[in-house]
Amino acid sequence: MTVQQEAPTGGAGQAGEPLEVWIDQDLCTGDGICVQYAPEVFELDIDGLAYVKSPEDELLVDAGATTPVPLTLLQDVVDSAKECPGDCIHVRRVSDRVEVYGPDAE
Repeated sequence: MTVQQEAPTGGAGQAGEPLEVWIDQDLCTGDGICVQYAPEVFELDIDGLAYVKSPEDELLVDAGATTPVPLTLLQDVVDSAKECPGDCIHVRRVSDRVEVYGPDAE
């Protein structure tokens, strides 16, 4: 089982460790699955691609823009990364920027 497939326990988010999420729009297929799982974190823009939103609900359209993953939404964000057909959702630790869920998770 890969880290991406594990439940959100263990190394990621341990003791409330801060996580952030970003979307690689070059790989986004615009299916909107992420928005269905976590509309508080993701949104489809007019271009049909998904983007992350700031904690203030502002759409972050700059390439590589990140937003914090609220602990209460961690499972929804992880499910989004697992189900994304474009494999474009990346969740990483803020402290060392190591991806813990998503296509580049070890």
